Amino acid sequence: MERHYLSAVQALDALIDDLHRQGRLRVWSLAITIFGDAVSPRGGTVALSVLQDIMQRLRIEPGALRTAMSRLAAEGWIDRQKKGRLSFYRFEGKGRHAFDQATRRIYASGPPDWDGDWTIAVGQPGAPEADEAALQEAGFEKIAGNVFLRAECEPAECAVLAGMLVFRTRAEQLPEWVSALWPLSEIGAAYSTLSKDLHPLGQALDTDGDLAGIDAMAARTLLIHNWRRIVLRDPGLPAELLPKDWAGEVARDQVRRMYAHLRPASEDWLDGSGLAPLTDRVAFSRRFGG
Repeated sequence: MERHYLSAVQALDALIDDLHRQGRLRVWSLAITIFGDAVSPRGGTVALSVLQDIMQRLRIEPGALRTAMSRLAAEGWIDRQKKGRLSFYRFEGKGRHAFDQATRRIYASGPPDWDGDWTIAVGQPGAPEADEAALQEAGFEKIAGNVFLRAECEPAECAVLAGMLVFRTRAEQLPEWVSALWPLSEIGAAYSTLSKDLHPLGQALDTDGDLAGIDAMAARTLLIHNWRRIVLRDPGLPAELLPKDWAGEVARDQVRRMYAHLRPASEDWLDGSGLAPLTDRVAFSRRFGG
């Protein structure tokens, strides 16, 4: 019996349908994805009209985008600039710092290398509890009170550890409770769902050819947006500490292949939209390992 597959455009439209079925859209978060993935490598400045074109393909109204941009500007994620009647936005301050910190994890080629060492960070007794959210973003997990643990973290690279007592140690055999610190089952299930959701578009790109123009840009935005929402919750453990059937690397390989398909046409579209050229083509080409 003949099987009928979705075309790339049909698969993209299905992903957009899924986006709108998720409830109230966080348009500001989509905007951050566009800035970090596409605008930041090109100098960090983009015209409002370019953002509107991408959002329109994602079926997001101009008013929702303007509200989101006002919120991001008020919170210090972006700066607004006027040139005549045109509006431009620049990704800097809090926004650039946050995405720069996340870039290595979003576009990593795989789990980090590990030498078997652990970092233990202890907050000052009696002091207010450490910034748990910031420590978790840095890959730490709370053990008890103000005590946090992470595999393979160089303290010098973690500004969040300022004022904490930091130990480096090695454990030959880990008790089972250590693995249970991280919500790997929940995150693994999210990766599996992502792979399933992306499969129709990935299959279409592999068999029918690539998307063009604004379709490629919209698909790339959804791809990275859905990927980063999971990977930034992932503690980023080395392969030695992950389950043998870990779905994260299957999803990463899928995202890597799809990104490679979408990148040429989406970059052409960005060139034609008036954005500055890529500031570092070598670094950009190394995303997901190149």
